[in-house]
Amino acid sequence: MIKLLPLLLMLAYGFALWRFSAWQLGRQLDANSRPLIDPRLTPVFARLARALDLPALRVHIYETEPINGLAAPDGRIFLTRGFLRALDTGQVTPDELGAVVAHELGHVALGHARRRMIDFTGQNALRIVLASVLGRFLPGIGVWIANLAATALAARLSRQDEYEADAWASALLLKAGLGTAPQKALFLRLERLTGAPGAGMPAWILSHPKSADRIAAIEAHEARWNAPKRD
Repeated sequence: MIKLLPLLLMLAYGFALWRFSAWQLGRQLDANSRPLIDPRLTPVFARLARALDLPALRVHIYETEPINGLAAPDGRIFLTRGFLRALDTGQVTPDELGAVVAHELGHVALGHARRRMIDFTGQNALRIVLASVLGRFLPGIGVWIANLAATALAARLSRQDEYEADAWASALLLKAGLGTAPQKALFLRLERLTGAPGAGMPAWILSHPKSADRIAAIEAHEARWNAPKRD
């Protein structure tokens, strides 16, 4: 038991750090957001709500300029002010913002916030263990290698979450009668709208898949869903 104590302390530290980050994010969202009520989006949100057998769909606007959608750890869904400005200027459509909301709902429905908590806790422990072990044999670069390995693992798990939320959103959009066209159309412009974060970085270290890969995955799901069923 004593030998396991350092590892248990690492896991506890990672868990506490994640909880603090979630609490801090919640406070920031509370202070800088409000319910989103926009007549351009109301019909789209209503169709999503009906597809989910919900009386209504609550979405909030987060007062920040970067274009993004967000699923908070407590299950609330947010669109940023930047996305609403893009709607005002015709850079995105109401159906495309509906696709963003569907994607964030996917994160909530699939329990990605809880999974991220577990992943973060484990990655923090992995980083510390690797840094300790490698630091003995590779002084000076052992810690760097440990951080790189933990970052790559975190990025891979995050990309997996994004693909899963995309697929969940595609199914919801089809059920709502919106189809996947808005989802794919937005991905075609997303890197330009967001300033292509991560441009030039290797794919294995990115937290989100490339847009072309996401579109290909959606189309693969559609092909499988539409394939004739065998007797």
